[in-house]
Amino acid sequence: MKEKIFVCQICAKESKAAPGEKIPDCCGRPMTDKLEICTRPFVAETARSGAADEPCDNGTEGVDK
Repeated sequence: MKEKIFVCQICAKESKAAPGEKIPDCCGRPMTDKLEICTRPFVAETARSGAADEPCDNGTEGVDK
């Protein structure tokens, strides 16, 4: 299976882990999943019943430092 990429919310360091492995720690806290960039708009006009609605990064959330 594909490795997951995790990112530190404090220092933005990235780390990879295989599925089933422990989530890496950084800066004293567990890292979070890095989401793929959103590629389609989420409005009713473009909705498709067969399209998966997976979480993605819409680029509007800042990183706390």
